[in-house]
Amino acid sequence: MMASLLQDRLTTDQDLLMMQEGILMRKVRSKSWKKLRYFRLQNDGMTVWHARQAGGREKPSFSISDVETVRKGHDSELLRGLAEDFPLEQGFTVVFHGRRSNLDLVANSVEEAQTWMQGLQLLVDLVTSMDQQERLDQWLSDWFQRGDKNQDGRMSFEEVQRLLHLMNVEMDQEYAFSLFQTADISQSGTLEGEEFVQFYKALTKRNEVQELFENFSADGQKLTLLEFVDFLQEEQKEKDYAPDLALELINCHEPSDSGKLRHVLSMDGFLSYLCSKDGDIFNPACLPIYQDMTQPLSHYFINSSHNTYLVRDQLCGQSSVEGYIRALKRGCRCVEVDVWDGPSGEPVVYHGHTLTSRILFKDVVATVAEYAFQTSDYPLILSLENHCSWEQQQTLAQHLTEILGEQLLSTPLDGLLPTQLPSPEQLRGKILVKGKKLETLEQDVEDEDEEEEPECDLEQQQGSELEPELQESFLQSKDKKKVVKCPPFCPPICCQIMTQGPIPDPGGLLLLPMQKLKPILCPALSALVVYLKSVPFHSFSHSKENYHFYEISSFSESKARNLIKEAGNEFVQHNTWQLSRVYPSGLRTDSSNYNPQELWNAGCQMVAMNMQTAGLEMDICDGLFRQNGVCGYVLKPDFLRDVQSSFHPERPISPYKAQTLLVQVISGQQLPKVNNTKEKSIVDPLVKVEIFGIHADTARQETNYVENNGFNPYWGQTLSFRVLVPELATLRFVVKDYDWKSRNEFIGQFTLPWTCMKQGYRHIHLLSRDGISLHPASIFVYISIREELEIES
Repeated sequence: MMASLLQDRLTTDQDLLMMQEGILMRKVRSKSWKKLRYFRLQNDGMTVWHARQAGGREKPSFSISDVETVRKGHDSELLRGLAEDFPLEQGFTVVFHGRRSNLDLVANSVEEAQTWMQGLQLLVDLVTSMDQQERLDQWLSDWFQRGDKNQDGRMSFEEVQRLLHLMNVEMDQEYAFSLFQTADISQSGTLEGEEFVQFYKALTKRNEVQELFENFSADGQKLTLLEFVDFLQEEQKEKDYAPDLALELINCHEPSDSGKLRHVLSMDGFLSYLCSKDGDIFNPACLPIYQDMTQPLSHYFINSSHNTYLVRDQLCGQSSVEGYIRALKRGCRCVEVDVWDGPSGEPVVYHGHTLTSRILFKDVVATVAEYAFQTSDYPLILSLENHCSWEQQQTLAQHLTEILGEQLLSTPLDGLLPTQLPSPEQLRGKILVKGKKLETLEQDVEDEDEEEEPECDLEQQQGSELEPELQESFLQSKDKKKVVKCPPFCPPICCQIMTQGPIPDPGGLLLLPMQKLKPILCPALSALVVYLKSVPFHSFSHSKENYHFYEISSFSESKARNLIKEAGNEFVQHNTWQLSRVYPSGLRTDSSNYNPQELWNAGCQMVAMNMQTAGLEMDICDGLFRQNGVCGYVLKPDFLRDVQSSFHPERPISPYKAQTLLVQVISGQQLPKVNNTKEKSIVDPLVKVEIFGIHADTARQETNYVENNGFNPYWGQTLSFRVLVPELATLRFVVKDYDWKSRNEFIGQFTLPWTCMKQGYRHIHLLSRDGISLHPASIFVYISIREELEIES
């Protein structure tokens, strides 16, 4: 049953053989928490267990399928901080998918560390390369290991009954025993290897799929090429290219060579197709880069992170470069860096005026340089919140320039003054700094030919991102002018203004001290801001009259919501030519999230999320950016890109073609337990379908629950939705465990854009709360979309 390659490696690879013997290593959580633990790779090659000591009671530590990669000790933020205690060559880090904390381990020798690093990476690579059937075989092998309580390589009926409960199945004992006897070909009273596979196949027989197969098969045994083409055209809505697709799918999914030669599809091949990516609800055409990437940046939704350095809450949470690694690996294209003066002249990153821990700015930049383009090679935006003194701003500029090198965009493309923002395609492989800037882009282009004395607009520098009550005049003069020509030694003079009394000036200006002034912006840092100059927002008319396309304003979630209600169409038009960034309320100290959909409805491009927090809101965010190669850029609908657009997210005006969505929730497959600690508890699953879009389109409906069956529940219920603006709609399918005493518990979900949804009979492969695959857990649905006639207002 186990993938043969893995089985071979377990018995021949020296690293894996040593890992199966077990080893004592030091588990490290912090500078004060370092404890010896005994780790051992189980004989299945898929799980690592640990105990307090060799021979002690072992319990599961992690599954190989949960591991993303293995890092050397030198690459571990935690272990580098303990370099005086342990040689870095003896340490390594197990990095998990999703939001699970890393596991830092220190072996007793370099050789032992190498053995585990190489062995673990080998297993991760083997699991990653498994195809659909191999993954199923491995999943069965895992269950066999769990069910075989005495580990004798065979399963008695008593062990099978226990396994059924573990697998979320409640079954009549006589029926279960009849399946057991049928599978026990050797008549040994136990099930081994292939016998267990046959028992599983009988257990998972898909009657609803068999019925569908027979509806299109003349003889009930196979689908001919023409019959399969009919199915693809009538039910799957594949239309014109169905004949070519049918041949391709038969060659891919038909298990028998004779079937492939005859161009027919057996029931096994039909089921394989429906369970594969080809039968997935997510349109495979939307998986690679498929959108036009040559439009201005303002025409795209951009995957954005808030306080990226935080991996927990906003008040006492840990700051870590791991926050940047995780955000970048999931396709994030705008990360935030809050930077403050640090000791020894080195700026630090943390959430100012809180108890969050601090990390070096240069470590953040080095991490960004390494991971910026591993998932996407489209431009990355560094949203720089600068709170540093003049001297440490110079250090910021130096680190950005030296560490990022050619990745950093520090001058306009081709040295030319554009009339609109450049496109993601033009900015491929580049990192852009968003922040305050002394000059305009026009002055930057002029300054390339001649050196000019820098001019400081102190009001703009000091007031651009202060709270409203702090946005006051910084200079007063007899004629009330607020812009002054800086003398050659601007920084010392400005520091003098801030610390001493008024300084008389021959030009008639009276420079007054301000207690709440921020340090003046350093020209070296200012020069690194090109297309993303931060400016305060006053009103849409003010922006249109006074701002340029390369200037960007930030909005709190409440401010943005109010603007949508008060001037939704103006907000839409504003977002066609200028970028907007929206950030969570400061009251979200627990790092909770808002719903990004309502901000996307107004065309806001950078809706910053607390990516460390799983839940509905992050599911919606992940759902939108799952398309287009997970590149972090999604082209907005045409009515959000037209500067003359009449669209109002709160009151959409005709003509729009409303669509009706019918979702028949048919069945579920191998749903996981909600509580793995309760062996005999079995879920009562229900399916909730949620639509998020404009306010009028937002809706949710759910099926009834199926009692005591998480293995193959059947619902057969149809849910109906009417949607006015499908271009903005996102669908979320969530499976829950019904509980009449309390809130229904989450089992799994999958979220996708309406525009990426396939019609017909489709499987929805479920993800965990953290967005990790729950393979082979899925739900089987039938999707039908009907377009209505054009509606009038």
